[in-house]
Amino acid sequence: MIRKINHKKEFIAMKIFDLFQASYKIEAEILEVDNFPPLQRTIQQFVKSVTEFYAFYKDKEIVALIEVSGDDRCIDIESLVVDPAYFRNGIGAQLMRYIFSLKKTEMFVVETGLQNRPAILLYEKLGFQEVKQWDTSFGVRKIRLKKLSKI
Repeated sequence: MIRKINHKKEFIAMKIFDLFQASYKIEAEILEVDNFPPLQRTIQQFVKSVTEFYAFYKDKEIVALIEVSGDDRCIDIESLVVDPAYFRNGIGAQLMRYIFSLKKTEMFVVETGLQNRPAILLYEKLGFQEVKQWDTSFGVRKIRLKKLSKI
């Protein structure tokens, strides 16, 4: 089941934090980087965030999250995290498709590290195409992908 969650509640923000830590530690290893900004987000930053969070539940537990922002022109997929115990089960794709059906917009955009092949393959499978690559100040080559919507 997928549902929007209220990240303003501290106990929910703590669940978000824990899931980000578990998932982004794996991405940091894939990208071979120690200083990874997603791992530096605090519980209070989640509480104060202006983004929306949607959770994928399995047995009443949050096992994946998607964080989005934007408007009717463009929705930015800010984060997509899955509990490592549930990697490769199609949950990330289910969350993405849910957002595609929920958000009426002209396009969707997402960014990830260029070395994160599993994420890039998922996004390409869902119809995203590369639009840009660049180097970050924290030593990661990033890629930005977009998908035009069929509204």
